[in-house]
Amino acid sequence: MLEYRVLARRFDAHGSEATTKQATLTLDTEVHGRADAFNPAELFLASIAACMIKGIERVAPMIHFTFDGVEVRLHGIRQDAPPMMVEVRYEIIVQTVEDDRRLDLLHTNVRKYGTISNTVAKATKLEGTIRRAD
Repeated sequence: MLEYRVLARRFDAHGSEATTKQATLTLDTEVHGRADAFNPAELFLASIAACMIKGIERVAPMIHFTFDGVEVRLHGIRQDAPPMMVEVRYEIIVQTVEDDRRLDLLHTNVRKYGTISNTVAKATKLEGTIRRAD
């Protein structure tokens, strides 16, 4: 079993900070929001994207998949009562010359072995596509 630790601190009514290892992240915890930090919903979406990109980095060497870059676009839908994310849609765009069958294989592996994406998929609707960059 792996374990993770994050420490978050409130500085004032305008923001907070999270730290782990040698990394620091400014958090938007202000009631009215702030443009220079991720709010909790955006952090949630970013964690899914990071999971998918990390999954691609892990699986690509195993399946001998070549690529030059990856972009993940996410759209989350939040309901008000009770407040929760009810749907997350994503699009993975890969810069590659691999054929569609291999691209689908990459997508299958990313979906199957993603720690965060697997957790999210059990809690809410998580759907998306993978495609080759133009």
